[in-house]
Amino acid sequence: MAAGDEHAASEVLRGLARHLNCLNEDNKSTRKRALELIKRETVDKGLSSGVLQEVFSALLKPLLKCLSDPMERCRETAITVITEFIRCVPKPEESLPYLMPCLAQRLGEKEILEPAEELRLSAVEMLTLSVEVCGKHLAPYLNEMMNILQRTIGDPFPDVKRESCKCAVKFAKCVPEHFHMQAESLVKPLMQTISHQHSRVRVSVIEATGAVIQHGTGKNIDDVLSHLAQRLFDDSPQVRKAVTVVVGDWLLHMRDRYSYFHKLVPLLLSSITDEIPEIRFLAADLWKQAGAQWEKENEEDIKDKMDFLLTPPPFYPPGVERPGLGCRELVVRNLGRLVPAITHDVTDWLVPTRVRTSQLLSVLLLHTEDHSTQHLQPLLATLYQACTDTEKEVVSNCLAAAKLLGTFVPPVVFLKLLLDHVTTPSSSSHPWTPLMVLAAVLGGCPKPLLKPHLEQIANTLAQPDVCQEYQQVMYLEQLLTCSGCAAASV
Repeated sequence: MAAGDEHAASEVLRGLARHLNCLNEDNKSTRKRALELIKRETVDKGLSSGVLQEVFSALLKPLLKCLSDPMERCRETAITVITEFIRCVPKPEESLPYLMPCLAQRLGEKEILEPAEELRLSAVEMLTLSVEVCGKHLAPYLNEMMNILQRTIGDPFPDVKRESCKCAVKFAKCVPEHFHMQAESLVKPLMQTISHQHSRVRVSVIEATGAVIQHGTGKNIDDVLSHLAQRLFDDSPQVRKAVTVVVGDWLLHMRDRYSYFHKLVPLLLSSITDEIPEIRFLAADLWKQAGAQWEKENEEDIKDKMDFLLTPPPFYPPGVERPGLGCRELVVRNLGRLVPAITHDVTDWLVPTRVRTSQLLSVLLLHTEDHSTQHLQPLLATLYQACTDTEKEVVSNCLAAAKLLGTFVPPVVFLKLLLDHVTTPSSSSHPWTPLMVLAAVLGGCPKPLLKPHLEQIANTLAQPDVCQEYQQVMYLEQLLTCSGCAAASV
């Protein structure tokens, strides 16, 4: 430090001596005035950074003591002064050995000692600022930081929750090599807050969850996925957008992402059918990036298939953009794990879950193309079940998925299963579902491919136990629809 700065700092401190003594007075107005004068003579005065650093070192302990002053205004002024010093001094990290234990005591104990919510917010904002300006110097204070954030994320005041989430994100990014050791301690308070009534709090929690999992060990991802999936049905588009960004980021950057593709892919693909165009475009863009990255990382593995896989199959649905090779491979390689989850969710008790799952099924089948053949049996069973839904949108979406099966699966394969199911329907209460699905599949099948099988289809539909066994209007309507689809191929 320059001699001039040292001399100037001494002069400032000499002038502050009386005010510092007043901080110990019993009269609260005296203490308040002393703090205001200290602020006016230091951070408000435009002193050079070197002088401020020296003055801050001398003032820090008495100012921190004021954080527990019985008078709220004194605590408020003390926080303001310390915050301004941290913002202005060239070496704010020198304050950490005293600042962090003090904040941990005020905010990180079981009982938060600061009763005023606005002051808790100011204190957490001061902590966020410390993370921004001190960076890696905060690594030795991992315990204190985590204790504080565990408490303040669950603070009753929504603004404190939001600021704590912001602080957690910044801290995770600035000391990732240390953060991962205790990242999981923030998962529980975050998940307890993720359904908060304020949408802006929910957004902040989702963003913090993204950073905590990204910079953690990855072991806690199962603890958060169901909560994030639930937020895809949130009334707030900003919340759904936040989930889309976080999941997309994990697919691109999480260290163990290959272990979790089967869990992350359906979450991102669900956003592709969101009602808000901005979210749909965002999800599609993130998905393309994830697919392109996978393709690049697995170039050696797929180079033998490249020419074949890049050529669109004949009779590809018109007006539909074919997903990229990497995107298709990601879904194909995980379809075996995705189908049971689809089967489970398409019969969920919540209508929005069933609707979203039925939309997702079409998205998946568009990616898997003829690879869905090896999963045809469970897929058909799922469609039969979903077509009994009282929600028309679920049925409509599932019939659209069935149409895609007709487009991509060879008729000789799907007819073997479907015609067997038509002659012996498994459900006596809904015997028309195999016919309904058959009609949709026939509607999606290219006419030149279907033509050689028309006689087989007609003979099956003409069997007495098919065309005469059931008299329900719904059954007869589906029988007519199947006949019409077959006749259209002549």
